[in-house]
Amino acid sequence: MSEPNQTVLSYFVIKGFSDVPQLQVLIFHLVLLIYLVTLGGNVAILLLVCWDSHLHTPMYFFLCNLSVLDISSINVTLHQIFANFIIGQSTVSHMACMVQVCMFSWFSGNELVLLTAMSYDRYVAICNPLQYPLTMNLRFCIRMAMFCWMWSLGLVIPPVIILARFSCYISNKINHFFCDIIPLMNLSCSDTSILELLIFTEGVLFSTFTPFILTFTSYVFIITTIMRIKTNTGRRKAFYTCSSHLTIVIMLYVILICQYMVPTSTSASKYNKLFSLFNTAGVPMLNPLVYSLKNQDVKSAAKRILKCCKMAF
Repeated sequence: MSEPNQTVLSYFVIKGFSDVPQLQVLIFHLVLLIYLVTLGGNVAILLLVCWDSHLHTPMYFFLCNLSVLDISSINVTLHQIFANFIIGQSTVSHMACMVQVCMFSWFSGNELVLLTAMSYDRYVAICNPLQYPLTMNLRFCIRMAMFCWMWSLGLVIPPVIILARFSCYISNKINHFFCDIIPLMNLSCSDTSILELLIFTEGVLFSTFTPFILTFTSYVFIITTIMRIKTNTGRRKAFYTCSSHLTIVIMLYVILICQYMVPTSTSASKYNKLFSLFNTAGVPMLNPLVYSLKNQDVKSAAKRILKCCKMAF
């Protein structure tokens, strides 16, 4: 049996959504709308937290980190869709592709870790409220945020280095709308067994399973504490303080489960792309919307700023 043609590549071609050409115009306008809403919503969250002293709390400190993460993520992944549609540029150099893989993997892994840190913040606030100011001080929050960013980066670097050392590919056409590690690995004619093992170990155990277990454990204690509150008003107030975060956590893990349950066959590739699009663009858009619509503190801060602007003019 003959081996597939092996090609040493200097650039890749991003196919994007070429397998569903009838939807390209619709997808472009939808992605553009999502991009603008995501950018505007996350920038608004950053400005609100910086402007209003009532929001200078650990929860909103981590929310700012999440907003920076979401802004960075959409700029890394969605620009290729705009380039393909507007100027027809579908090629990307090997180096730029590896950088994009590294950045996207870093940001996507960091989101789960940041949400885990936010669940710990909610655990301390509800289960140990008297110790909250002492435990969740600014220095501890900064260290926790730095750990989240460096932990996820440390997990990303080894597989990206291995991927960058692959010397040959069956084709230079990536069946995705940006450079991602799995589509590139599927194109490679090099031995990918070590990379597959590393991705499974790091991706499942450290990037997904460990944050899930820690978040789940935090909410077990949180719900147990809430159920012990005697009054309905007290239970509602306690649950309200973590409802926004819990909504985001449930939504993100459900999307991840749906995305990885889709078959990897060629016929299912367009569904994989749509799930990936929702994960990379939809979730960053929903984060500020959920926190603004379900959070009274954010809405109150927005009203105070609007009031100040009206008085100024």
